[in-house]
Amino acid sequence: MLTQKAKYALRALAVLAEADPRVPLPIHEIAERARAPQKFLEAILLELRRHGVLASTRGKAGGYGLARPAREVRVGEVIRMVDGPLAPIPCASLSAYRPCADCPDPATCSIRLVMRRVRDATAAILDGTSIADLAAVPLAEEAVEAD
Repeated sequence: MLTQKAKYALRALAVLAEADPRVPLPIHEIAERARAPQKFLEAILLELRRHGVLASTRGKAGGYGLARPAREVRVGEVIRMVDGPLAPIPCASLSAYRPCADCPDPATCSIRLVMRRVRDATAAILDGTSIADLAAVPLAEEAVEAD
């Protein structure tokens, strides 16, 4: 399940994708547009900056902007940065594999095999979707799909 932290990160990046890339956005404006608590968002944006997704400018006209074009930043990449591996269970993960303590043979475990397919399908969608794609989905459309 996607954490609230990842949702705020994705919302903030979508806001920045829609903004003028030449003008840094102040954090209070990002928080307002992304409908995210400013204090929580500050920590998230710092994390994304450390990973090279965001650039920041200090001072009165300072703020944040994307460090790379929005079409080059993948949703899956951001989720992994913020939440960790996409796999629903550790033994299905490619980047953080851990065998289950009670599993006699991970190579033939049917649960692991199904969860690997879930992980692969999820990764295909998330890694095939850019922040630019995410920003292009109108909020009204999101609300309709949530029903």
